[in-house]
Amino acid sequence: MIDLRYPIGKPSMPETVTAADRAGWIDSLATAPSRLRGAVAGLTDGQLDTPYRPDGWTVRQVVHHLPDSHMNAFIRCKLALTEDNPTIKPYPEDLWADLPDAREPIAESLRLLDALHARWVALLRALPEADFGRTCYHPGSQQIFSLDRLVSAYAWHGSHHIAHITGLRQREGW
Repeated sequence: MIDLRYPIGKPSMPETVTAADRAGWIDSLATAPSRLRGAVAGLTDGQLDTPYRPDGWTVRQVVHHLPDSHMNAFIRCKLALTEDNPTIKPYPEDLWADLPDAREPIAESLRLLDALHARWVALLRALPEADFGRTCYHPGSQQIFSLDRLVSAYAWHGSHHIAHITGLRQREGW
């Protein structure tokens, strides 16, 4: 039985990152907006307002969550690139998902994710390999994250939430 919370499994990070690993993560970020568009194509408002699992967010909330989360990730990457091991700001994603804008139509969030990922991917593809070792500190988890680890985590994150939607569609026959 698949765990509906983790349809693609939990995130993992290789001990040693190769150029191929990094390129794959960046490619995943590059394709995430189109994969998300495909996942929600043709859904009705009722379907968008369906939770992807019991006690889970609705599809609409998931769509709005991705640019919220990835905007934070983009800023975290820029901070890591421009400061020495900066402390990044956590945010209460569950509370953000309950704000009124998370009930709006999804078109703006899809456009936002397109633009955001275009900028983010362009930045990542232009960096020298050494920059992926730069770090930031996450006070919530009390861990230091390299840029490689951030890129890996957010590549997984996009695929994870897209799989929430495609899994729901498959189970519901949509």
